[in-house]
Amino acid sequence: MSLVPEIDYGTPASRSEKMVTLTIDGREITVPEGTSLMRASMEAGIQVPKLCATDMVDAFGSCRLCLVEIEGRNGTPASCTTPVAQGLKVHTQTERLKQIRKGVMELYISDHPLDCLTCAANGDCELQDMAGAVGLRDVRYGYEGDNHLKARGATGDVNARYMPKDESNPYFTYDPAKCIVCSRCVRACEEVQGTFALTIEGRGFDSRVSPGMHEAFLESECVSCGACVQACPTATLTEKSVIAIGQPEHSVVTTCAYCGVGCSFKAEMRGEELVRMVPWKDGQANRGHSCVKGRFAYGYSTHRDRILNPMVREKITDPWREVTWEEAFAHVAAEFSRIQYQYGREAVGGITSSRCTNEETYLVQKLIRAGFGNNNVDTCARVCHSPTGYGLGQAFGTSAGTQNFDSVEHTDVVIVIGANPTDGHPVFASRLKKRLRQGAKLIVIDPRRIDLVSSPHIQAAYHLPLKPGTNVAVVTALAHVIVTEGLYDEAFIRERCDWSEFEDWAGFVSEDRHSPEAIEPLTGVPAELLRGAARLFATGGNGSIYYGLGVTEHSQGSTTVMAIANLAMATGNIGRPGVGVNPLRGQNNVQGSCDMGSFPHELPGYRHVSDDATREVFEKLWGVTLSNEPGLRIPNMLDAAVDGTFKGIYIQGEDILQSDPDTKHVSAGLAAMECVVVQDLFLNETANYAHVFLPGSTFLEKDGTFTNAERRINRVRRVMTPKNGYADWEVTQKLAQAMGLAWTYTHPSEIMDEIAATTPSFALVSYDYLEKVGSVQWPCNEKSPEGSPIMHIGGFVRGKGKFIRTEYVPTDERTGPRFPLLLTTGRILSQYNVGAQTRRTENTVWHEEDRLEIHPHDAENRGIRDGDWIRLASRAGETTLRATITDRVAPGVVYTTFHHPNTQANVITTDFSDWATNCPEYKVTAVQVSPSNGPSDWQVEYDELSRQSRRIAGKLEAAE
Repeated sequence: MSLVPEIDYGTPASRSEKMVTLTIDGREITVPEGTSLMRASMEAGIQVPKLCATDMVDAFGSCRLCLVEIEGRNGTPASCTTPVAQGLKVHTQTERLKQIRKGVMELYISDHPLDCLTCAANGDCELQDMAGAVGLRDVRYGYEGDNHLKARGATGDVNARYMPKDESNPYFTYDPAKCIVCSRCVRACEEVQGTFALTIEGRGFDSRVSPGMHEAFLESECVSCGACVQACPTATLTEKSVIAIGQPEHSVVTTCAYCGVGCSFKAEMRGEELVRMVPWKDGQANRGHSCVKGRFAYGYSTHRDRILNPMVREKITDPWREVTWEEAFAHVAAEFSRIQYQYGREAVGGITSSRCTNEETYLVQKLIRAGFGNNNVDTCARVCHSPTGYGLGQAFGTSAGTQNFDSVEHTDVVIVIGANPTDGHPVFASRLKKRLRQGAKLIVIDPRRIDLVSSPHIQAAYHLPLKPGTNVAVVTALAHVIVTEGLYDEAFIRERCDWSEFEDWAGFVSEDRHSPEAIEPLTGVPAELLRGAARLFATGGNGSIYYGLGVTEHSQGSTTVMAIANLAMATGNIGRPGVGVNPLRGQNNVQGSCDMGSFPHELPGYRHVSDDATREVFEKLWGVTLSNEPGLRIPNMLDAAVDGTFKGIYIQGEDILQSDPDTKHVSAGLAAMECVVVQDLFLNETANYAHVFLPGSTFLEKDGTFTNAERRINRVRRVMTPKNGYADWEVTQKLAQAMGLAWTYTHPSEIMDEIAATTPSFALVSYDYLEKVGSVQWPCNEKSPEGSPIMHIGGFVRGKGKFIRTEYVPTDERTGPRFPLLLTTGRILSQYNVGAQTRRTENTVWHEEDRLEIHPHDAENRGIRDGDWIRLASRAGETTLRATITDRVAPGVVYTTFHHPNTQANVITTDFSDWATNCPEYKVTAVQVSPSNGPSDWQVEYDELSRQSRRIAGKLEAAE
């Protein structure tokens, strides 16, 4: 094995379709117009020396190493900034060029430390490489003049130009003494990430990279995406892991296990030790970029809290007892068999994981259907994007987003509704911000003033700060303006949609009660803003809609999804690049878990369990008879447990006690069960109520595939041996074998072959094919052998697009004298979901606790100051946390995250849910906020329960 090679062409590729032919060092080459001479040379196999150039950012032309000579032209132009032209004759190596390059390198080296043998970048230093490339053998200027290298000069005087190393960031160091001021880090922060956190301070010899206003990295606006570290050609910016371990010796391309963007990374290794994760430039979801989580927050995989041995206990008040894998499997099989014999076949079920692979998820639902003999299977999409599946399925005929992420580069107007991409999907957000800086317009519909509303070089054209719970009213009002002002795309609608259904819908949205003026008192959105946003979206060119859990996690989540689909169809924004309806999925494989049949009413490929032909396909292959009755959803399982009819559950890689709403109801349901089996990396909150714990494996320890938010199927590749002994798919298979099922898979590729054989949208997907093409977007079958980057080209999957009336029905969760504020929830950049992974990394330096955002007006009325402990109470329960006073939220609205279990924000949320899918209404909870001087009674009790439940017999300390 070796390091996966990546060619740096020096400058970005040109998108021109016009071709130009020129000669470089006697070789004729044809490249697109607009290509730089540097890139053309590299494509011809000729490497021009460079330091300030890299193909992730635009050409800069400052290092003066990449000079060339062009016949018929004077001077020695920089090849990175000089475009190709027809018939040019270029020379990259002449005596004149050699002397100039040596002189330039002498100047660089005269102010650079020569500690190469002990430098962390030794073997991976472009300055070192270029010194060799230009033949540098001596430095005529010496090293004792003005420099930035030593704290004190030869006479002992303080060197004012010296700056100490900045080690404030937990993941990388900044050593100003090694900086060559190439500006690559500054440009990467601007052009790739879009944060503009870095600048060059000083002039001439005093120039240095500076985070913000000469701040430490940790205190600056830096978001630790790693783009600057990746761009740095020296050891100025270096991963601390590289300093500690050394340079990697081999790498494996795999897929990030955090959010639904699905970034591709090179896991760079020494033996079985992970040195660093580096974003892969050929990754079609991230195009070589990353965020702090995927780039750096992998330490949880080796954290001391990981449980590596199976454990059982008779009662949840008992300490855990470590057992062998065989004992654990036998115990689970016996218990589930006993429960079904005693209480009936429907008394057990399971929950698949959106963090596990497609293959593992497929096996869990197969185990439940073929082994348990029922359809009691559900997944975390129940509590996040199940309304997406329902709403888009009704309107378009398929339950997924319509575009690939590249599509954003062609959009002209973007609506972001109920999503906070800079925190939840940061790599996509960077691509979106780049398009906005190029001139695209942005409409934000969100109760909070998210970063996209106003950030460096980004300003939303419209921010519609609606009251939580009024999404349907706002989106229908946008449609009202478009229809009543005649801004809809009649030609598209007549060709692609049912015209009679459009006429019915158009009549509905045209009613005066749906006008911006009529709904303004309800939504809080000024009518003139809403009208302006509607006109911009309808007339601004390619219009795209991106939405998140702020749309789906409502009692009318499905209705809002259908309203969004109506808006896209009415404006003709479906079926080509730059448009579409795009759900931003929360977890790495939540799309895949849905695709694999994790819902109780659907088999893999979104086919209903009542369909005889579909069941027959699986019955013949599995050798069992399948139930044609939909099973229980997660809330139904918990209800049935409290009622005494549901007694056993197998939960793979989900923490429903922390992530699901109304925590007290979840805990009551789990406590009523007789066999709760949890398979995870850590003793999570749900494991407080478990009787069996099966250790899980990380994404680094398994082979498989993830499917991201754009339907992209990406390979996950094992880079180290599972520390628990088995990958998750092996655990599920051995459990199935213990229950009498004759499964004999030897590799996840065989599971994918079975998926392809039974699921039409995956028909041509195989590991061999993915090795060949890198990744593919379903549907991938005979009709679309190369996959489907854009859906619904020329027509909808269901035939004609369906317009659906979207009547606004206010939520039953209302404010009043006791609970006058509305709580909404969300994520923060540094943390992920319930925090089980990110809390076990250095990311806690940015977010060590959940806090409540409250408007200054509401805080003053309650005598609350910034940082005070407050009591947050609802009809469902109460908790305590500290307050952050900010005008990001409107008066009457408060906001918090749910990453830390000691806060347990879901103690507050209620059991109201979406009318079609039971997706919980996390985003609207009536609450009261008051000063507090300590934890709530519930927090005290829960802390004691957690401490007791994590005791392991024979261990001195409870696992955390």
